[in-house]
Amino acid sequence: MSGEKTSGKKSKIKHIVVIGASAGGLKALSGLVSQLPLDFPAPLLIVQHISADASGDVLLNSLKQHGRLPCQHARSGDSIKPGNIYLAPSDHHMLVDKGDRLLITKGAAENRSRPGIDPLFRSAAIHYRNKTIGIILTGYLDDGTSGLSAVQRCGGITIVQDPKDAEYPDMPENALNQMKVDYCIPLAEIGSILVRLASTKTGGNFPVPQDLLIEGKIAERVVSDLNAVNTLGDQVPFNCPGCGGVLWQIETKGSKLRFRCHVGHAYTAASLLAEQTSKIEETMWTALRMFEEKRNLLTTMAKSQTGAPAKMSKERTTLMQVHIERIRTVLLADDKATRSDTPK
Repeated sequence: MSGEKTSGKKSKIKHIVVIGASAGGLKALSGLVSQLPLDFPAPLLIVQHISADASGDVLLNSLKQHGRLPCQHARSGDSIKPGNIYLAPSDHHMLVDKGDRLLITKGAAENRSRPGIDPLFRSAAIHYRNKTIGIILTGYLDDGTSGLSAVQRCGGITIVQDPKDAEYPDMPENALNQMKVDYCIPLAEIGSILVRLASTKTGGNFPVPQDLLIEGKIAERVVSDLNAVNTLGDQVPFNCPGCGGVLWQIETKGSKLRFRCHVGHAYTAASLLAEQTSKIEETMWTALRMFEEKRNLLTTMAKSQTGAPAKMSKERTTLMQVHIERIRTVLLADDKATRSDTPK
């Protein structure tokens, strides 16, 4: 991947539309594609957060039912054709590659998600620069904000669903809090804006910032080493919850806190906090189970013992119960968590 032309042959893509959605995305995406005419002149690449074991057929069938454009699950090597919709497959990132082709990878999750919105947006911005139109729709947390910023930094157009119109406003709000977008509009108005933008000729060319090129290579699994990540920022004193490796704080002008490990996991501050919270809870449930098993074993031992050994086993059983109750108190406590730091 580089800042040069996508191939020796001139690209047939005049504009490319990349769309990211999470919670509430099925309804929003179906509503959006229903607004587009059969002769829509640009390809649409969509990332909808779905679980790793989902087929994605529910979304595919809904878009086919509500829209006029051909729609398919993306496959690595497929040509990107105007007027077609491509959906990121479950548990894989969808990127664009040289020669107007799709690249499907199983790189490290970004913002706790695979497929991730940021990798797609970044990839499209690097290859198509000011031909890229990025759209953030409804969803939790802030996946897509960094990717939308990449689109803007490469001269593309940025669109965010009006948070007041979104079923889950976190993703649109986080994008708006970090950057000044070109359009913040209700879902019902996005289709007409897209038709107009996709029919507008783009001029000039934009250089691709070096940090975007490095992150793009990491997402492609071309580069994943200490030297590459060292150029993006400095190490910080906490570890990646995805692999346990060291994290670097990414230094990007005007961006909020972001972190990346040399394996490829990437997080915004909000997604890192959510993942840490999830790992802590998982660890505490494991600890609770182990304490309960130890208590049960000590109880069984006490029944078969007499004298001092039986007394010692009972005392240790009582101590185990104290630990169990403390862990239960933490797990069951109402910590006033908000949607922003609760895993989706």
